[in-house]
Amino acid sequence: MIAKIGRGHNLYGALAYNQLKVENDNGKILFMNKMIETRDGKYTVAQLSKSFEPYLAANKNTEKTVLHISLNPDPKDKVSDEKFVQIAQEYMDEMGLGEQPFVVFKHTDINRTHIHIISVGVDEEGKKISDKFEKRKSMKICRELEQKYKLISATNKESLQNEKVFSPLNYQVGDLKSQLASVIRHIPNYYHFQTLGEYNALLSLFNITCEKVEKSEEGVGKNGLLYFALNDKGDKVSQPFKSSLFGKNAGFEALNNHFLKSKETLKSSSFNEKLKETVTLVMKNKPKELEFTNKLQEMGISTVIRRNTSGRIYGITFIDHQSKSVWNGSRLGKEFSANAFNQIWNEGVNPKKQISNDDGKIEVTQNNFEILHSEKLHELFGFLHDESDPKVDGFCSILPESHGEDYEELDFENMIKRKRKLPKPKK
Repeated sequence: MIAKIGRGHNLYGALAYNQLKVENDNGKILFMNKMIETRDGKYTVAQLSKSFEPYLAANKNTEKTVLHISLNPDPKDKVSDEKFVQIAQEYMDEMGLGEQPFVVFKHTDINRTHIHIISVGVDEEGKKISDKFEKRKSMKICRELEQKYKLISATNKESLQNEKVFSPLNYQVGDLKSQLASVIRHIPNYYHFQTLGEYNALLSLFNITCEKVEKSEEGVGKNGLLYFALNDKGDKVSQPFKSSLFGKNAGFEALNNHFLKSKETLKSSSFNEKLKETVTLVMKNKPKELEFTNKLQEMGISTVIRRNTSGRIYGITFIDHQSKSVWNGSRLGKEFSANAFNQIWNEGVNPKKQISNDDGKIEVTQNNFEILHSEKLHELFGFLHDESDPKVDGFCSILPESHGEDYEELDFENMIKRKRKLPKPKK
């Protein structure tokens, strides 16, 4: 069994993520500890939040007060609801959180049935409950619970493999080829994406980008891919690496085949409907851009936004780490397109300070997120990966114009260029 601990400040996002599962018949509430109960046993996010409000109101110094923990037995384990409740109670007791208010949700929308626990990390007086050696303690408890309830044990080998696969690139530590390979060779095995733009949106979370190149061999056109390392600002900081360096699976033909397979897989799934419901739920209160991306992040969805030099949003991509699927906003629907979000956030305002180099190229600002290269990607994604304490609440990546194609934006840019070329009227 693997425990994944996420700490954040967005109680609404954590509860809404789980309550949405319940409302869609993909989950249910198994147990509540020191929570305000309703007569009919039905709950809303607002009702659940009331039980935590006194603790959060008393807090003065702790920034990340919300705990979102998932306990994940091996898919081969058959765990009853009663046993899940016992495991959750014992885990919270051993972690020193047994006297806290907490609610246990069971998720059944994927083959791996598991539970999520929402609680707070401050006591009734607002004092932080110690999280010293939290990861080590959690792993020890999981091993003990595995033995007690005869669950399949999680191996250290699997953990080490995941760390190698899901590590963001850090260009400052060298050996870029190996770092690029650890992501490029494996990412198609985990995620579904249908275009080069969606692929680049996903790669940006690992500080990588790729470009399509066309070349001719003996008069025959041939497409290829070049990969680059990026820094925190989205700038290229390496020489190009040919896809052939990473094997056939990293080349254009293999990638194109992956696009087609993803298209078929996603066509027969309901991933897009679930994602649309989640984004619509978050947009209900008309949040600002940073609040929007932070709330989605706490629900396991990264947001990749592309802007032109004037600050106009021309591309938005959603990466759902639960279903492992990547969606350009316009693919979900008109109301989720880049133009729709540009109207919501940028109409009549200058959204960001743009910095230009002497050659006129845009430097991409990173106002909405901070990538800590020393952290593993599953730590950045909070409760979805690993037991570590995440250092980042929201993850909104902003890419340079060249990182993805959006025909709506190209039409807009062409229209501006045509206007500039109009001859001046004769006097």
